[in-house]
Amino acid sequence: MDLEFSPQEQQFRAELRAFLVAKLPADISRKVKEGKRLAKDDFVRWQKILHAQGWGAPSWPERFGGTGWSAVQQHIFDEESAAAGAPLQLPFGLKMVAPVIMAFGDAAQQAQFLPRIVDGSDWWCQGYSEPGSGSDLASLKTRAERRGEHYVVNGQKTWTTLAQHADWIFCLVRTASEGRPQEGISFLLIDMKSPGVTVRPIIMNDGEHEINEVWFDEVNVPVGNRVGEENRGWTYAKFLLGHERTGIAGVGRSKAALKHLKEIARRETCRGRPLIEDLRFRDRIAQVELELMALEITNLRVLSSEKEKKAPGPEASILKIKGSEIQQTIAELQMSALGHYALPWQPEALDAHWEGESIGPDYAAPLTGHYFNFRKTTIYGGSNEIQKNIIAQMVLGL
Repeated sequence: MDLEFSPQEQQFRAELRAFLVAKLPADISRKVKEGKRLAKDDFVRWQKILHAQGWGAPSWPERFGGTGWSAVQQHIFDEESAAAGAPLQLPFGLKMVAPVIMAFGDAAQQAQFLPRIVDGSDWWCQGYSEPGSGSDLASLKTRAERRGEHYVVNGQKTWTTLAQHADWIFCLVRTASEGRPQEGISFLLIDMKSPGVTVRPIIMNDGEHEINEVWFDEVNVPVGNRVGEENRGWTYAKFLLGHERTGIAGVGRSKAALKHLKEIARRETCRGRPLIEDLRFRDRIAQVELELMALEITNLRVLSSEKEKKAPGPEASILKIKGSEIQQTIAELQMSALGHYALPWQPEALDAHWEGESIGPDYAAPLTGHYFNFRKTTIYGGSNEIQKNIIAQMVLGL
């Protein structure tokens, strides 16, 4: 495998860097680099800028309004965007439900939903987990009863990320109780403005409102909003989870976080010398950097398979495991580098307009919250224990 970028790929990188310098709003980039709190408008504004450039959907085929980029171009885009301080393109629409609609939706669904995802008009959230149905997702109880040309949905979803901003939610619902649990699940697209939909906040350990409960009370959903066949939703859900787990790898974001870790280690001291000169701490940085390099190559292989129209297989589980572990390790090392300044938590310091006095260096303020937030990465998208079972069964044949 040739690990060097071609002249054409280097030219693409230069073009991308020039675009980021010219078009990435300075206020958004500053928030991202300083770990400040991002508003909904920050994400939407950046998505619309990318869409105007024709880059709104880096992983989509051209026939659906995507770039048609190669796996390497997608990788370069993610890496350079993270390095420049661009906000993450939210995956729920672009990388999760969109591939399902492309693969299993009908022409009317593709025409209705895909253009509004890529241009930033619609914000999506994911309705999978329920109280008591997380890793054992097939035990979900939210029910959709067919009444004429509508389903009537009742139940509850939980841990729903950014549902407070969402226009639509893609949901797994139970449409039959006979047979194996997986055989009675359907995949519905639900308008969050529908009567009977209620969003209740869940405040996290870091004090932030990122996740929610979503309740459905006699919610009417047109049958035309069902993707694919009734009771075949489990097949579509697994397809989607493969794309989600690939995205969790987050190589570009981890590279940016690793660079920030090294900057912190150069500024913090240990026994009168820069921390980065401490052999033990430097070895820990080197170890996670080597793991990140290996993850990067594996990620490129998976992306290349997707370009060949192969759905992500068990290798997506490897990306999810290592990507989430690397994110947690970098967050832990950042906390270790800060020493006692990692103990205070100032959530007010994450506001873009806050002018108070920080406890410790300016870069310390967001790191405690980031550390707490990254504890979830080994759980969502299918816990790492479940991913190891998938690898044992599908790769090792155990």
